[in-house]
Order: sequence, then C-alpha cells, then structure tokens
Amino acid sequence: MDGTPFSVLIRTASHEQHTEAENSSFMSDMLGGRLGVEAYTRYTEQLWFVYSALEAWADALREDRVAGPFIRPELMRVAELERDLAHLSGPDWREGLTPLPATAAYAGRIEECARTWPGGYVAHHYTRYLGDLSGGQIIRGTAEKTWGFERKGDGVRFYVFEGIANPAAFKRGYRELLDGIVADDLEKQRIVDECKRAFDYNGAVFRELGERFPLSA
Repeated sequence: MDGTPFSVLIRTASHEQHTEAENSSFMSDMLGGRLGVEAYTRYTEQLWFVYSALEAWADALREDRVAGPFIRPELMRVAELERDLAHLSGPDWREGLTPLPATAAYAGRIEECARTWPGGYVAHHYTRYLGDLSGGQIIRGTAEKTWGFERKGDGVRFYVFEGIANPAAFKRGYRELLDGIVADDLEKQRIVDECKRAFDYNGAVFRELGERFPLSA
C-alpha cells in the first residue's frame, strides 16, 4: 500500500458504509429514545446470532497466524448477550427465537470467512468489537436512560467490558495488531472490502428491524 497504517486505511475506506449504517432510521430512532424496549430486545436478539457465529470459531482460529492475535477472551460477548436476553425476555428467551433474513445472511458470511478465510474473519471481528467499545457505549447510555436499566447492569451487559480496564489503550493495541497483520497488499485490500461488506450486512439488519418497528407518526 502507500505506507498508510492498515488500521487507518481500513477505518477511512469503510467510513461511508459505517456512517450509513449508524444513520439508519432504526438506529436513529432507538438512540433518540423514540422506540420501546421491545425494539431494543429484538435488536439484542439479532446480535446474539451474529456474535454466536463470531465466537463459535474463536477456539479453532486461536492459533491461526492471521486471526489468532485478535482472539481475546476479554472481548467475548455471547455470555453477556445471553444474560441480557434472560433479563429482557425471561429464562425461556430461546424459545421460538429466529434470525431475521438479513441476520442469517450476516452470520452465514461470518461462518464462511471463519471456515475458509481468516483475513475475512478479522474484518468482521474488527467491525463488531471495536464498534462495541466505541459507539456501542452510546447505545448503552441510551438504554439505561430510556428504559431504566441499572447502570451497567442486566439488560446492557453486552456493552460492559469488565475485562478491559482502559478501553482507549485496548483499542490502540488492537489497531497495532491490525497494522502488523500478516497480509500482503492484495490481501489487505480484500480485508478492507470485507470490512465494507460487514457494515453493509449490519445496515441490512437495521433496515429489516426498521420495517418491523416503524416510528409512529
């Protein structure tokens, strides 16, 4: 590439897709406190499918030279999502739970990358976990304020990284891993393209959620 650190390149190259996903009507309405807790619950359910796909492959990829350095136990979110869902929907939250079509496609792509292309898995890992440590904290604050969840308590555990004392330092370290990723320029471009695709998948989930929870006039 042109000497630009890969962490900078991947962030700037995916900025348009990232912004589009963030500004979806569903996310805007939820962050604005204009949707009920049911919408937040359905969103959390969809996250469970995505993170189950990501984390199901963590052990298999732990020794991989490309993806392995990114597999960090303090990032794992499935247990926290399940705790949140039990709080939101009760102990039988799994009954009848199905992914939206967009969520199924998203999780399927993550699984495909995990099986066949560690670099692509890293792209999805980056878009999810660094987002949780950044913009995800805005969602947590909105949920606590709008629906009365206890601060950093059940219902918002997904956004609480108890194993990361200094998120800013952790994110710096993560970006250093990106800068040192074992990949040539062609592979790095493929990873950037997959990062864009990940945000597109995320945006598709938001659109389908928005169709189910249109803001009342």
